[in-house]
Amino acid sequence: MDRLETRELAYFVAVAEELHFARAAERLGIAAPPLSRAIARLERRIGVRLFDRTSRRVSLTEAGKVFFAESRAALAAVDTAVRRAQRAARPARLVVAVRSGTGAGLLSDLLEAYAHRPAAAPVELLFTTDQTQALREGTADVALLCASSDATGLTTTELAVESPVALLPVSHPLATRAAVPIEELRRIDVYRATCPPVSLDEIVDRVALGQLVVVVGESAASRIGDAVVAVPVVGQAGTTLVLGRAAGAPTPDLKAFERTAKDVAARRLATAGTA
Repeated sequence: MDRLETRELAYFVAVAEELHFARAAERLGIAAPPLSRAIARLERRIGVRLFDRTSRRVSLTEAGKVFFAESRAALAAVDTAVRRAQRAARPARLVVAVRSGTGAGLLSDLLEAYAHRPAAAPVELLFTTDQTQALREGTADVALLCASSDATGLTTTELAVESPVALLPVSHPLATRAAVPIEELRRIDVYRATCPPVSLDEIVDRVALGQLVVVVGESAASRIGDAVVAVPVVGQAGTTLVLGRAAGAPTPDLKAFERTAKDVAARRLATAGTA
């Protein structure tokens, strides 16, 4: 069998997502009959029925469900290859994906130290709530992550551990405590065990308005303003910060950035130990 074309996969994915040939055809900018014929040809080519069709509904077969997941992954890989090739043709630079407020002090020291390296590539920050996706899509070269992030398929380097702090409204009864047990936080109605996928500014706003209580790494405390306080948390492990990148051999610029990150993290740890 000749290798399938990306156009065939795109047609299939559109129908699989819509489960309606007319809607999928409209989305693709073609007529429904040619799309139906293209799917039938695809099924004949691979020797597998992908859809169950009746006059009332279209559904994926079990084989179709598997092919759907693999087709989306294949199309995403093609898109990633294009983006990485386009970026490789541009002047050298490193794109660092980071979530607002994550490891702010560490990141600041890292960027300053890297900028002083001989022939350091320019660094561009990509602020996002999904750093791992940016790495997988090829829109970022490296990311500062929490170790709890899904790093499947990525290479990570542990940098530091941040102590946990609870973000509380300044008027909250626990806000004046020197520290608060995690068990007490869990009894608060608006407590959330994980941060919502929004920016740190929005998290702080929600906390200030009494809509959220959440535990974050201590570096976020420098960004919370006057309406929110950060109280150390007892009974919960700290947040491990890691540097993540796509698997494979790193470029010289990326290798230098990783080496700088480890050096900076080690110096910060030594300084904290002597404080």
